[in-house]
Amino acid sequence: MFCDEVLETIEAIAAGEIAPTGALAAHLESCPNCGAALADARAIDQLLQRRPVPAPPPQFTSRALARIRRERWRSDQVLDTIFNLSVLALVVGAIVGAWLAIDASGMTGLGDDARAFAGMAATALFRRIAPAVPIYAAATILLVAAVLIWWWAEQDFTL
Repeated sequence: MFCDEVLETIEAIAAGEIAPTGALAAHLESCPNCGAALADARAIDQLLQRRPVPAPPPQFTSRALARIRRERWRSDQVLDTIFNLSVLALVVGAIVGAWLAIDASGMTGLGDDARAFAGMAATALFRRIAPAVPIYAAATILLVAAVLIWWWAEQDFTL
């Protein structure tokens, strides 16, 4: 057995995790350098065991867990944003591809008639809903305000 192999296990032997047997024990007894390294490692281990362990500050665990949760939530938010942008890019790509396919097939001539019909339908629809537009606007403003208040209330202003 070589010294470099023994030195890799010195810390585990000093801590009592491994019991030296066979060739390892014979090498430790015959090699003064490895024996001295084991004695030094045991002395250091005993010094560390006698040293008092400082008490953690109050609320250490709860603060550490809160920070971990917050960092995990932030990383999840980044992942969600990337996913949503990817889906949006796919949808836009599908729409552009469909439009290019329709344009290449020559069906855009039908599109002019469809646009004219849609314009007449939109004009008629607007005339029907015009009286209710202020109500829709007020409801939209209330909804946006409620979402903004909810977002503000969920913010973490602690340092």
